Amino acid sequence: MNKIFISQDDEYLFGQGTNYEIYKKLGAHLSEEDGKKGVFFAVWAPNAASVHVVGDFNGWSDTMHPMHRQGNMGIFTLFVPGLGTGELYKYLITTPSGERLYRADPYANWAELRPGTASRTADLESFRWSDEKWFDHYKGKDIYEEPLAIYECQIGSWMKHPDGTEDGFYNYREFADRIVEYMKEMKYTHIELIGIAEHPFDGSWGYQVTGYYAPTSRYGSPEDFMYLVNKLHRNGIGVILDWVPAHFCPDEHGLARFDGQCIYEHPDPRKGEHPDWGTKIFNFERNEVRNFLIANALFWIREFHVDGLRVDAVASMLYLDYGKRDGQWVPNKYGGNENLDAISFFQHLNSVVRGTYPQILMIAEESTAWPNISGPIGGKGLGFTYKWNMGWMHDFCEYMRLDPVMRGGAHHMMTFAMSYNEAEHYILPLSHDEVVHLKCSMVEKMPGYQVDKYANLRVGYTFMFGHAGKKLLFMGQDFGQEREWSEARELDWFLLGNDLNRGMKDYVGKLLEIYRKYPAMYKYDCGFEGFTWINADDKDRSVYSFYRKDGTGKANVLFVLNLTPMEWKGYKTGVPFAGEYKHILDSADPKYGGFGTGIPDKIRAVREDCDYLDYSLTMDLPPYAAEVFVFDEPKSEKATAKSGKAASAKTTKSGKTAAGEVSAKTAKPVKTPAKKAPAVSTKGKKSVSAHRKG
Repeated sequence: MNKIFISQDDEYLFGQGTNYEIYKKLGAHLSEEDGKKGVFFAVWAPNAASVHVVGDFNGWSDTMHPMHRQGNMGIFTLFVPGLGTGELYKYLITTPSGERLYRADPYANWAELRPGTASRTADLESFRWSDEKWFDHYKGKDIYEEPLAIYECQIGSWMKHPDGTEDGFYNYREFADRIVEYMKEMKYTHIELIGIAEHPFDGSWGYQVTGYYAPTSRYGSPEDFMYLVNKLHRNGIGVILDWVPAHFCPDEHGLARFDGQCIYEHPDPRKGEHPDWGTKIFNFERNEVRNFLIANALFWIREFHVDGLRVDAVASMLYLDYGKRDGQWVPNKYGGNENLDAISFFQHLNSVVRGTYPQILMIAEESTAWPNISGPIGGKGLGFTYKWNMGWMHDFCEYMRLDPVMRGGAHHMMTFAMSYNEAEHYILPLSHDEVVHLKCSMVEKMPGYQVDKYANLRVGYTFMFGHAGKKLLFMGQDFGQEREWSEARELDWFLLGNDLNRGMKDYVGKLLEIYRKYPAMYKYDCGFEGFTWINADDKDRSVYSFYRKDGTGKANVLFVLNLTPMEWKGYKTGVPFAGEYKHILDSADPKYGGFGTGIPDKIRAVREDCDYLDYSLTMDLPPYAAEVFVFDEPKSEKATAKSGKAASAKTTKSGKTAAGEVSAKTAKPVKTPAKKAPAVSTKGKKSVSAHRKG
């Protein structure tokens, strides 16, 4: 055990916003001084007249343990001998006016279980990691050319413990055993955990944080959370955390008016408050605040071995007027609504995180047309690894809601996203936001009778997995959860007793298996070279056909999708090459809940023009059917083709060449001016103090 102290260099770098390990000094840490073991406490409270450490160990005395102000940064420190892990404590801050404030530690690594609000001392050094092989797997690899299929999950409502306790939470270790089994069965590559940083109110889903450096105590200790991450890694599963730098909750024990003045939030309420959410906005103009957040991102990566951060509500940070009316916001120095300090923060954050750890995934939830979210930092880019494609999500959900009679008029909604696919590095999300606030579950969004709903959704998921872009599904969506999600109850696992739900789960599992098996499904996701439309214009029959390729000419994957309840007898689709097409997936298969199909396991292409291609396949296309085939490019074609591109340059009505290459007219990414979009779902971001559910 080493002595912990804060040097002048630590203070200087903190003041510059570049002390990336400040979390090892501020907070509460096991230490040793003069041969005595104890805990070193340090807190930043520049406007405090005095600070005391209070806790169980001193009977919450407001005089026994005064802290010492050191330097000119406003940092207070104290070593208390005889303390160990698990001690409850707070800081008692006295302001110059005599106001007494009891605050939790902003840098604490553990917290008292809610409704308690104290911090708790912890030891992050004792856990023995054994996940080296996981990190070795990604060394030297291009992360953009790797599969990424994310399972978004909230631990407390995934499954309830049968022990009959009030909350019914599995702890991190128990959850680890069950989620690993499920993830391996379904073949997801990563899990994205929401609500891990400590938060006081369950109904906020973890999006109103008080403990940025503490895994929530709802499910156990920091060491228990380490066990979860370690076990996931040892089983080949990556871990992404939801991260919320956009705002924080105003609860009295948290960051708001921390030392009697606004040091974490901006003092001007027009810059420091979200009126709709009842939350505080971080002051990105202040170096110490930027340091708090950037070091926090590194903290989760270094101390808990997470593989990425999904950054929540990026749009609310980029626009000064986000969710605000005239008079509620202040323009930037150029008179615009762009938050220049937030832009600088993101560039700093991503340059440090991705510059230090190139394999870490930094994912932006950004809902507008702001350009270059995932662009390089050298120019106007923000440097994220990926951006959630909220435009694709919106179009997909709106189209899938439609009665099939109306889908012909909205045919473009399913093809539009490919016209701007190279504008960003995209993830296609069907997240928790799409199954709350009366939006219905995914299966209940679908039109028709129950059997039609499930058939619709099977085809929709197939379109999603075939489309360019990485994938994300929220828990329950993969087996057809019928009720909207609620944090207060577990998923409706009992539905797996029904044939349609069991068939849906098996079908999504098969989609994930195909996705991971064939590099064509994921290798070239961030442009046009891996995706080729065959027919993007069959709006009269609402059929889409396209194929994916990886540049090798082998194991290309062909998709033919019927989005109507009509059977299309003798449906003919163009294909790029002669040879055999192996039928690998049929959403109409009775084992998935369909009515069956007569499509054989293998079909040989005939030399007959169709869709501006020289060859074609003919099949009876069942209602609401997704048919997936694998084919190789003949050797004679490989000799003349470049990167799997067809030589023909004829153009279809949608502006695609015969092999589906986008014409110069339509290939340009959408460069619309960055406009503020309507506010996205608030994710339960109403005032925690009011304790009202959204």
